[in-house]
Amino acid sequence: MTVFKLEDKEFIELNKLMKLLGLVDTGGEANIRITEGEVLVNNQYETQKRKKLRVGDKIKFNNQEIIIE
Repeated sequence: MTVFKLEDKEFIELNKLMKLLGLVDTGGEANIRITEGEVLVNNQYETQKRKKLRVGDKIKFNNQEIIIE
């Protein structure tokens, strides 16, 4: 499990998080993976590319888990 700390921000967008953590190579790939329904946020399939992730959210993608702190 990977922990991502928001630090001084209120949220991070899902597609930006995926690119930042290296789960995908490009932002475009992140958008495709999200719209294709390959990403779970809090155990629900998420199709919003710019879904705002906040403290406590859990993301699952490609056998990886990320928690937002």
